Amino acid sequence: MARVAAMRGSMRSTGKTRSATLESDGEALVSPWPVRKATQRNHDLKREAVIRAAARAFNARGYHNTSIEEIAAGLNVTKPTIYYYVANKEQLLLECVLTGLERVREPFLRPRPAGVTAREHLNSMMRHYAETIASEYGWCMVRAEDLGLAPISMSHIKRLKSEIDQGIRRLLEEGMRDGSIQVKDLKMASFALAGAFNWIAHWYRENQSMTAGEIAEAFIGLFDHGLAPRATQDLPRTRRTRAARKEPTP
Repeated sequence: MARVAAMRGSMRSTGKTRSATLESDGEALVSPWPVRKATQRNHDLKREAVIRAAARAFNARGYHNTSIEEIAAGLNVTKPTIYYYVANKEQLLLECVLTGLERVREPFLRPRPAGVTAREHLNSMMRHYAETIASEYGWCMVRAEDLGLAPISMSHIKRLKSEIDQGIRRLLEEGMRDGSIQVKDLKMASFALAGAFNWIAHWYRENQSMTAGEIAEAFIGLFDHGLAPRATQDLPRTRRTRAARKEPTP
């Protein structure tokens, strides 16, 4: 696990995320190891392929029902090749979880462009969140606490989840200050957003009627409308009712 932390620290220091070398969601995963002819490929690309193949296998069959041999076979490599990139199956699961969390966290690491409201930035975050949860990494992210990972691994996962939660709350607070967002309870609003997006992993499957991008836009539409300031919010109830019905005040 110390090796995992060292690798992740190095990656964060260079400003790179795991998504940089992955194919777009929905496309077939192609093994970097050709069946007939072995070629020299970038070490990081191969490691990414191992992690992504594991995430897909865990998503399809479950963590406990998936073997290292099956993951290796899907990539046309041997079992020892998998162990060259990770120590064991538990580390593979951890890498899948961390990959997804890092992808969700990535928008919070970028400075908000000038002229962009907190609400617009939050929409961008929600789009990224929904698409990540709908990817093969989503199942691993939401089931991590139930799969028996070591305490040190869970501590790292919880720290990243806390950073994401704090990032959402910061954007909500900034939106309240710039007038683009209106909420009464930051904590509840943050929990509602994260909870709704996390639940996508429980029901979404690839190649269904909606793509990950379409689901993201649908969720943004729901939450963006709910966060929009209302001109009648502070009016007494009777006056709000008349305003909604467009009735003149006597």
